[in-house]
Amino acid sequence: MFGTRFWLEMGGHPGGTEGADHAFAHRHGEGFGAEIMGAGKFGPPGWQDDPDWKGWWGPNPPFHTPVFVLTHRPRASIEMDGGTTYHFLDATPGEALEQAREAADGQDVRIGGGVTVVRDFVAAGLVDHLHLVQVPIVLGRGVRVWDGLEALDRTFDIEATSTASGVTHLTFTAKRGEAR
Repeated sequence: MFGTRFWLEMGGHPGGTEGADHAFAHRHGEGFGAEIMGAGKFGPPGWQDDPDWKGWWGPNPPFHTPVFVLTHRPRASIEMDGGTTYHFLDATPGEALEQAREAADGQDVRIGGGVTVVRDFVAAGLVDHLHLVQVPIVLGRGVRVWDGLEALDRTFDIEATSTASGVTHLTFTAKRGEAR
């Protein structure tokens, strides 16, 4: 994503690659009115103890929508430049999605990650479309995406697109009547 024309233009820089990686990156930002993310995507371990922590992205985060951060230690909402407002929730996936849908005002809600959050929403049947980027790197640690999500082919149509960059884009689209 970082080498695509989409990403570079978003940061005000010329150049970047085109092709499938660019197309997937560009699609990442279209049609979303809210985002849900986990505490680990918002900040490093311990951010809840720092009242001045406002996320990884600086004063103008790339979301430009309401963002709902799932945490067991909620705090007051934070308004940022560019239309991003972080709301901190201790909620189930269904409860968080209900609040995010209301804030999205008819647009889609993106489940931004991390892995545990995405897996929880998929397991709850709350995902209509999933885009996962598989990078050919073995890190040897982290949370396993597929644990507890066996037989996804029963509820999702699955497509894989490999690109010259070495990544594979996996898309999962809920079969009719399978997701909410």
